[in-house]
Amino acid sequence: MKRVAAVVGDYYHRAEESGEALQQALRTWAGASDVSLRFVDAGRIPVALAETPDAVVLFKEDRVAPQEDENARWMTAAIAEAIAKYVEQGGGWLAWHSGLASYEPEGTYVSMLRGRFLFHPALHQTVRYTAASAEAGRDILDLGGKNGFEALDEHYFVECDRGRTEVFLLSESVDGNSIAGWRHPYGHGRICCLTPAHTREGLFNPDFLRVLGSAVRWCCGE
Repeated sequence: MKRVAAVVGDYYHRAEESGEALQQALRTWAGASDVSLRFVDAGRIPVALAETPDAVVLFKEDRVAPQEDENARWMTAAIAEAIAKYVEQGGGWLAWHSGLASYEPEGTYVSMLRGRFLFHPALHQTVRYTAASAEAGRDILDLGGKNGFEALDEHYFVECDRGRTEVFLLSESVDGNSIAGWRHPYGHGRICCLTPAHTREGLFNPDFLRVLGSAVRWCCGE
């Protein structure tokens, strides 16, 4: 049995919607009955990590109430260090969409991810997500022979240390091009980062759900 812990939902992202998408994504596993998913509060991440789940999914930005107090954050230095230690010792970590956003650029967490969210355009546009190459991320990009998918989405633009990670997914819209997925080992563990999706159309796109499920599976060491 693979055990997955997840922290989902923030000011701009409904926990119910992202949580439902994650549950559907895990059902795409060939052995879906052999995985358990537990949702936890952000402040209890160290407690959840102490139970050594096979993987943790984070879909939550660091800002607590961005409209009221831009400086109010939840990820303390102690939580960031606990996350890094968990992954170094063999855990899997998926930074999904807002799990890449507003974290301290020079902090332990972003250093571990080797990339971060920069900005997104104000308007949602059709975003095309495509494989970075024929070889990259083939075990994650389960697209039934297709090289990509598209959806009306919030187009995340990121920075990523391409020399120290494997970029496997790219994004393109009328607003430009960016990286949308990357992964790398970290100590004895695994890091994966995915920028889609924000809209309901993007979250429940069948191709994206398979990619999300495969990304969690990879983080679990499958």
